[in-house]
Amino acid sequence: MDRAEYEKLDRSEELMWWFRATHANLLLQYERHAGEGLFLDAGCGTGGLLRRFAARHSRPAVGLDRDAVACARAVFKSSRPVCVGSVNALPFADAAFTTIVSADVLCHRDVDEAAALAQFHRCLKEQGVLILNLPAYSWMLSRHDTAVANVRRYTRRRVARLLRRSGFRPLFLSYWNAILFPLMVLTRKLLPGRETQSDVHLFPAPIEALCRAATSCETAWLRQGFRLPFGGSLIAVAARENAGHA
Repeated sequence: MDRAEYEKLDRSEELMWWFRATHANLLLQYERHAGEGLFLDAGCGTGGLLRRFAARHSRPAVGLDRDAVACARAVFKSSRPVCVGSVNALPFADAAFTTIVSADVLCHRDVDEAAALAQFHRCLKEQGVLILNLPAYSWMLSRHDTAVANVRRYTRRRVARLLRRSGFRPLFLSYWNAILFPLMVLTRKLLPGRETQSDVHLFPAPIEALCRAATSCETAWLRQGFRLPFGGSLIAVAARENAGHA
């Protein structure tokens, strides 16, 4: 992701509806499935999720991102330690974490899926929890993905298969951003913009409010343990199996 996109992320992630929903869904799954212990935000960007985690929990947490400037912003926002590094080769000891959360990272052009999942497996304690957010459906690749360096989008079945192959036991997989998905298809596929730019920006207040209302309904649905059958993103929760199952 280039510098301009990091700057847009930094400006938008506290207030934009999509980041608020993503962080709410990730923290919901963390609070449902994860135990106490060290938390890693793998690919933390400029620190929005790490800041929200720190505001809600006193448990120890660490961030990691490949961009040094983003890491500095994440430290400033969250008051948690953040290191520069790649998910392809995590600079941490074996079994260092109880929980690893990674939001829209496996899809990145510089990430090796198999290597990253192997690193997550190595750095999690046995029965530690991995929580992923990922963009959905390869046919939805668009200018937005090009702008943020996404080269992959996913289905629930593919994610479950990847997790099992990497030594994880899927606990929960669901699409989300379903209510707004038709609008997403319209704007990204049927009425694509001419410029290669992402959709990361604040919308006018009434639109932000409507989008927040829609995604809040979905978060409430997920909170009840229900799954959504389609959507623009998907969330996955999995437990690390021991080496014999990897």
